[in-house]
Amino acid sequence: MLGASASLALVTAAFAQNLQPTPLEPITVTATRLPVSSFEIPASISLVTAQPALSEGTLTAQLSEILDQVPGLVARDRQNYAQDTQIAIRGFGARSTFGIRGIRLYLDGIPASQPDGQGQIAHFDLASADRVEVLRGPFSTLYGNSSGGVIQMFTADPPPQGSEILTSLAAGSFETYRASAGARGTLGPAGYVFNYTHLATEGFRSHSRARRDLLNAKLVWASSPDHRFSLIVNHFAMPHAEDPLGLTRAQFDENPRQATTAARQFDTRKSVDQTQGGLIYEWQGRDHHTVRALAYAGARQVRQFLAIPVAPQANPKHPGGVIDLDNRFAGADLRWGFHGTLSARPYSFVAGLAYETLTQARRGYENFDGDRTGVQGVLRRDETNTVYSLDPYAQADWQFSERASLMAGLRHSRVRLDFDDHYVTDDNGDDSGARDYFASTAAAGVLLKVNDDLRIHTSYGIGFETPTLAELAYRPDGEPGPNLALNAARSRHAEVGAKLRLATSAQAQLALFHADTRDEVAICANSGGRSAFCNAGRTQRLGAEAHLVLPVSQVGQLELSHTWLRAVVREGYLTCTSTPCAMPSIEVAAGNRLPGVPESKTDLLLRWGAQTGWHAQVEAQYLSKVYVNDVNDEAAPSYALVHVGAGYVFPGPGTRLRLFVQANNLFDAAYAGSVIVNDANRRYYEPGPGFNVFCGLSLHWQR
Repeated sequence: MLGASASLALVTAAFAQNLQPTPLEPITVTATRLPVSSFEIPASISLVTAQPALSEGTLTAQLSEILDQVPGLVARDRQNYAQDTQIAIRGFGARSTFGIRGIRLYLDGIPASQPDGQGQIAHFDLASADRVEVLRGPFSTLYGNSSGGVIQMFTADPPPQGSEILTSLAAGSFETYRASAGARGTLGPAGYVFNYTHLATEGFRSHSRARRDLLNAKLVWASSPDHRFSLIVNHFAMPHAEDPLGLTRAQFDENPRQATTAARQFDTRKSVDQTQGGLIYEWQGRDHHTVRALAYAGARQVRQFLAIPVAPQANPKHPGGVIDLDNRFAGADLRWGFHGTLSARPYSFVAGLAYETLTQARRGYENFDGDRTGVQGVLRRDETNTVYSLDPYAQADWQFSERASLMAGLRHSRVRLDFDDHYVTDDNGDDSGARDYFASTAAAGVLLKVNDDLRIHTSYGIGFETPTLAELAYRPDGEPGPNLALNAARSRHAEVGAKLRLATSAQAQLALFHADTRDEVAICANSGGRSAFCNAGRTQRLGAEAHLVLPVSQVGQLELSHTWLRAVVREGYLTCTSTPCAMPSIEVAAGNRLPGVPESKTDLLLRWGAQTGWHAQVEAQYLSKVYVNDVNDEAAPSYALVHVGAGYVFPGPGTRLRLFVQANNLFDAAYAGSVIVNDANRRYYEPGPGFNVFCGLSLHWQR
């Protein structure tokens, strides 16, 4: 293994791999489905765009690498490829211990969140990305189920003419290696974007080795200026990712690089194989009408070995310690838009119908065979779970005066979950069942144009979030079958904010927000190595976000973001804090902080450099302490990190060669990169890496 103090990386961060937050000029965004400048939308939107010259110097392996400067968002790298990046927006999603929930995810308009609200971003390809849009606040409720926020990544379009080749190689601390190759081009009315990335790592911690391959392709055909077809296909494979599991506080303090004994005993690991494709048709009529039609389908296979002791699995109703999921998903979205005038004022309207479906074959096996552990044993669970949603929606934007505009939207959602049990024995009866969830969500906002450079906005929205299939999988009473008593969480969001831009190319945003939620999903029982969920009382999130982009010279830029968030329980409830615990008995008092949610987060980034020659950056991050469970009796300590990097760009005829070096966690701080909220074994802490270094080169050829 390469030492953290001496390892170097060869990283080719190809042209579109080098993503940097928030451009200085307002850019048209699609986060509200009405493509207008982000400066003219009564909502909080952040944009991360491709920039080749001033790179962050990241490995471009995970979305968390490029989202630090987005206020209100916490993207925590778990240093564990067997678990997805932990992302929360304004505190929504922080409770998730598996995948990403509470946030809607999209790749090129194709949902990366399933209709039950659970999503994942492992197939998001930073190497071929053009931009990432992050929508926070009330208008995110218009995306339906699981909408505490919205993250959308868009693949770059082909160049207007000619072709490009992008290549990269990487090797870094903890024996991390990456290779990437891509091409883009245009041939007549057709264009293509293609990229392949391979990543391998031994991991910062013991028992955290992983291998990943990602292929992303986009084909575009414009038969005329009014008609455009886009075909997006990607494949993600992770054949083996070891899971070191979380650590107790004593283990974290003793040696943050260790894996738990249970992780080694049961060889905890995960494998994933996913392929999906989507076709988008866009028509731009000359009579102010537009049509957009999307159809997509995909398959995702997941097998995960858990560290559940052998003894609990002796219960004939126990589902086993190996989870085997075969997911088949598909969907469609048909949208019509109109851009014209109403009472002689600019007016836009869009209406659509979205359909999503997921069929999941879920099997459970024992994680032992005789005296051997960490191997697949006999079948203990076999069921087919089906989820579908059907959502009509409409949105409008009307500039009703020279100084003010109104944006509003409405969506009605139906989410149905069916459970068909095939594992029926003398000791385990038929546990089939079904549950429907209905909700109408709405949002409205007003934007006031104080002058050419200042906008003030306010908005209000109503949202909902169903339990996911994973949260419905186990009942609090320990009996087999789905937990159909779980209700959907309902929330009300309010926001007031301001956006400022100056002739000096400086920009600033400020937002104050408030959200009340009832029936939030929380853990209420732990037994047999599994957690069961119930509905808590009311919770509240109150906070402020600020973001500043400030030129400091002709080639320098300062970017500063800060988030303050008070996320608390408003009505107490009972929970479990240990295992086994079949009946909640520990009080979660009103006023307790929501676990996994830091009170404050600050990020500062200073860049210097031109399009060619030398460039450098310094980044500083601070995160306040984070409570790790509902009862607030433990917390991950606050931490501050400093990263530095430098590079040099060599221009040439049709080529660009870039060299750079990056040092992360410069002062070797010990910290918890993420936390596993409410872990029944009190293994809450997932340590972040100490000091690590990588360097690299990239080559971009254009003809």
